[in-house]
Amino acid sequence: MNPRTGLSSLLRPEDSVLLLIDHQPYQLANLNSHDPQMVINNTVGLAKAAKAFGVPTILTSVIAERGGRLFPQITDVFPDQQVIDRTWVNTWQDKQTVDAVKSTGRKQLIIAGLWTEVCVAMPAIQALGEGWDVTVVTDASGGMSVEAHQVAIQRMIAAGANMLTWLAVTAEWQRDWARAESAAKLTEVIVQHAGASGIAYLWEQQLLNTPVPAAAG
Repeated sequence: MNPRTGLSSLLRPEDSVLLLIDHQPYQLANLNSHDPQMVINNTVGLAKAAKAFGVPTILTSVIAERGGRLFPQITDVFPDQQVIDRTWVNTWQDKQTVDAVKSTGRKQLIIAGLWTEVCVAMPAIQALGEGWDVTVVTDASGGMSVEAHQVAIQRMIAAGANMLTWLAVTAEWQRDWARAESAAKLTEVIVQHAGASGIAYLWEQQLLNTPVPAAAG
């Protein structure tokens, strides 16, 4: 296996496609590797960033009638997009979903989902075997235990997958702050979803716009 190194190994928005898998109430109810609210926040931040950069995003659930619909915070980002509902546990065996990904013409496949050890690992490993460049967003995913999440990550790394957090994904997409149009959109996502970093940015803007008191005469 060749090491993932060099400039060409970094994510590019024009080559990326995002696949969000099974961010549903049933899976969230037994999410124990991360704080559930954090996973929701990070996934929504990732989805908004993808939209800002023009990265096609495929939404899929599994038996939503029983497991619940995708979190509305995610579907609200793509209000006109139909969620693909599957019966396959392994998303990469679902023809409709795979066809939707392939129709984008992109080869950098970015995956996040619940649970890491099941609904993320299986499609990631299969897609890797088919020649896809796969990145898993670890903090927009989660497992039934810390061990389950970590073992799944180790398994996918061994298979050749790349691991990033959601903000790291956006940094690779942006790459240069001189890209003003996407920089402005990304900054808004950071303000909304990057916690203290977003608050610090707002504070910085406040300070820059605060007049310096006149010196006492």
